[in-house]
Amino acid sequence: MIRVLIVEDMRLTRDGLVALLEQQPDITVVAEFGRNPGLVPLVAAVRPDVVVINADVMTGQTFPVVADLQASVRPLSVLILTDPRKPVVFPAWRRAGAPSFLVKDVSSAVLAETVRRVAGGERVIDPQTAVAALMSADCPLTARELEIAGLAADGASVGEIADKLFLAPGTVRNHLSKIIAKTGARNRIDAIRMARDAGWL
Repeated sequence: MIRVLIVEDMRLTRDGLVALLEQQPDITVVAEFGRNPGLVPLVAAVRPDVVVINADVMTGQTFPVVADLQASVRPLSVLILTDPRKPVVFPAWRRAGAPSFLVKDVSSAVLAETVRRVAGGERVIDPQTAVAALMSADCPLTARELEIAGLAADGASVGEIADKLFLAPGTVRNHLSKIIAKTGARNRIDAIRMARDAGWL
């Protein structure tokens, strides 16, 4: 039996994903989760085979969260559901266990089969996601800058970002200044808007 944990903040969508996967005779949903804080301890407690994450839940933070999950629970496969209308930025992934990617508008049969493939150790990258990644190849922001921009977009202050990422406040401010400079924005709010419009967040 393949044990799955679903991360999705929209209750109706989450219930739908649970129902779809529970219909499969070889898949069981062992837990579901709405937001990022507390996810790592939950995964460590229930030890799923596959974590299915809606990328929109963790704007700009998906890859750091995946790294935290895989550092705490091994082996663990991660399937990230992406919006086919948004370009995707893939940071460098230099170790085994890189996440898989699937667009969110696939059929339930494709989702279930992808979960099986990922649980079996295969890395899956949906063709639409791969094309989206090529479209976003000109993103000037680093993975860390995207992470900070995502937290700022969620309303986190410099101090809150620093605490969450274990950085000095001055380092966070420097990153924010670089984000503004790289995007050619007038200020932090404008930079976040531009990053969202470009599909980087």
